[in-house]
Amino acid sequence: MEACHSPQQYKVTSYGTITVAIMSLEAFAGMWINSFIVCVLCIGWMKKKTLNSNEKILLLLGCSRFCSLCVSWAYSFLSLIFPIYLYVHPILQLAVFFQAFFNQCNLWVSASLCVFYCIKIANFRNTFFIYLKVKIDRMVPWLLLGSVLSALALGTVISNLTETVQGNNLSSTCHRNFWEASIRMDKHFTSSFLLAGFGYAASFMAVVSSAVFLLFSLWRHKRKMQTNSMKDLSMEAHIKAMKSILSFLVMYTINFVCLILTIIYPTNNENTLTGFIAIYLCAFPGIHSLILIFGNPKLEKALLRILSCVNCEFFMK
Repeated sequence: MEACHSPQQYKVTSYGTITVAIMSLEAFAGMWINSFIVCVLCIGWMKKKTLNSNEKILLLLGCSRFCSLCVSWAYSFLSLIFPIYLYVHPILQLAVFFQAFFNQCNLWVSASLCVFYCIKIANFRNTFFIYLKVKIDRMVPWLLLGSVLSALALGTVISNLTETVQGNNLSSTCHRNFWEASIRMDKHFTSSFLLAGFGYAASFMAVVSSAVFLLFSLWRHKRKMQTNSMKDLSMEAHIKAMKSILSFLVMYTINFVCLILTIIYPTNNENTLTGFIAIYLCAFPGIHSLILIFGNPKLEKALLRILSCVNCEFFMK
């Protein structure tokens, strides 16, 4: 299939340049952070010949986020700077498939991590919850497998949708800028968009439910400590944990809203809202992974060791 040529397709606006520059900084920082998580866990895996459940989830999360940032950055770079290359038949379909797959994988694995933390940390006397607490370590591999399979299914559906839409709209987009090409969401595509939205919503609800249960458990334990006049140090630790969970909820909520807007809003328009959405979605994996590093003693110790070595070499020079 031949690509249509137009002078407008090579026009790079200042908006596009700024957006790509910001997203590039965020993407490379996020890739470094997640590659650090993967390297530290793999080194520990080779030394101990085993990984605990938490490390298994973090390892898959780091890999999926690294790949997601790579694909998202490449896709954004092409769509903003060299949009004509996306009109070649296999490129757009492959880009959309890998972007959707790694994005969905990232969401489902992070949701699995939240569920794991909730079951491990929260304290309820419910029989089913006690059963989950005992069996959660055996369930982690199945949770991860389910996350990958669901991401693969959704990525395939979205990729097929893109291929159909591109074929129907190629003639109308040949003489327009890539950002200005609007895709009609008729009845034939409604189910596919709803499926993608369901993937976002289901993972988000898993995160919210886990966070709410964990917050309730910590709040109840804090009230119990207040009644028994226990040490202030333990109280401060619980309050700090509750604040961290609330910050996670705010971040995930903003991320969920941005993902939904990418479905219902024409993100190929060049304006402030679409720029904010793209920038936030690119920043979220790196920021959240950095928070996870400081919440994990093994990863935090390795990071501080690297930073101390870098500081020593800098002052030595």
